[in-house]
Amino acid sequence: MSEGDAVLMVSDTRATTSVGIMYEARKIHAVVTAEGRNLGIVGGAGDPALVKWGFEVADEIMKNYAGEDGLISFDEVRQAVRRMEYVFMHRFHELRNRGIDPSFQLVLGSVDLDGKASLYQFDNRGLAEPVHDDPGYAIIGSGMITGGILLLRLLGYRPDIDLGMLTAFVLDMVSEVDPSVGPFVGESYLMRVERKDNEKYIALGPLKPEALREYKEKISKRRELIRELWRLCDEVGEEEIE
Repeated sequence: MSEGDAVLMVSDTRATTSVGIMYEARKIHAVVTAEGRNLGIVGGAGDPALVKWGFEVADEIMKNYAGEDGLISFDEVRQAVRRMEYVFMHRFHELRNRGIDPSFQLVLGSVDLDGKASLYQFDNRGLAEPVHDDPGYAIIGSGMITGGILLLRLLGYRPDIDLGMLTAFVLDMVSEVDPSVGPFVGESYLMRVERKDNEKYIALGPLKPEALREYKEKISKRRELIRELWRLCDEVGEEEIE
């Protein structure tokens, strides 16, 4: 049984080198302590070297700011983000002084034991915007430009709908028009508070294979339903359909 907020992070696995060569890469990193405490999820886009370094920075700082119980609260995540900003800005300043313009985006998500979610989006300056309250989601990477935001606004974002289905659908549709974005193949992590034997704990895990198959089937069906609805609107008009 889950309680409070949840953080869902979904990504494709396609990366592109500076000379245009595409390859498969993991773009989501789970921050977990040596004792198995789940602290957060990090997703990245941009230069692979900087993204992997960003994962290392987030991993180290989140663990440093965790409390004595091995968990991290909403306020502690905010403090960790301020420290991450300092590290990122310092590194990017050095790179720009050497004539290198960093390509970097990062999303950090976490849920504390009270069920309060944190969601921060870092840009290529190293600055972080809190997006957990408004708008409640984040999109990074080239897919944001080639249709991610458009589709999300068209379909509508509400925290009470199946967000796994929504994000998987957006990712699959964008991959059909943007060759740098791969289709949804199941790289997805969900973080939330669950209760077992009357004790709360932070659950964090990837999407299961059977759930992936179900999502892929639903994506195909919903795409056809949207096309059919559009055709009906052209034939009989919106008033008749209502």
